[in-house]
Amino acid sequence: KIIDVGGESTRPGSSDINVDLEWKRIKNFLKKSRGLKSLISVDTRKSKIMNKANKYKLNLVNDISGLSYDPNTLEFLKKTNKPFVLNHIKGEPVNMQKNPKYKNVVLDIYDFFEEKLKIIRNKGIKHNNIILDPGIGFGKNLKHNITILKDISVFHSLGFPVMLGTSRKRFIKDLSGKNDSNERLGGTISSSLSAIMQGVQILRVHDVNEINQSIKVFNSLNF
Repeated sequence: KIIDVGGESTRPGSSDINVDLEWKRIKNFLKKSRGLKSLISVDTRKSKIMNKANKYKLNLVNDISGLSYDPNTLEFLKKTNKPFVLNHIKGEPVNMQKNPKYKNVVLDIYDFFEEKLKIIRNKGIKHNNIILDPGIGFGKNLKHNITILKDISVFHSLGFPVMLGTSRKRFIKDLSGKNDSNERLGGTISSSLSAIMQGVQILRVHDVNEINQSIKVFNSLNF
């Protein structure tokens, strides 16, 4: 189990916050996390936060900007050799949902990953502890999200684990209409099981127990 902790909202329309406020929101948890058996992932775009977190417990860096927000992030990853998530995003949270366009969303994201991986290797980061996340809802409209979810197995050919985060996201509301709910648990479970059927190895979710329950029942009935 991985606990993903972050102090800055990156939902559509959200603006940047300063480093001090972001750190204030997560430092107490990180101080206590040393005693936890779970791995700790820090969801941040800022290398200063990564450096601060690394003094406590930091097993995974989850930078939703695709390592492009802070020019010092790659240097931190090279220096520490930390595993990290390579996330796809089009634009920034404040504007990413304003009419995003692609030629072919799956192939465009694939090309993005390939190019970023070249940059990472050229920087001197040689390890393979890299997780790919196509970034559902990060600069994608409903059609883009559905296309990614249907064809997510394409990304396995890059040779790295794939992570998916559909939990409580807007596309569930768009698809379910009057059956939308606050937690969107049904849509999260169905999209997660669909992803598992396509070989996705890591799910980023809010309702951990319920997702685990659904996976156990699903696997018992299908395998």
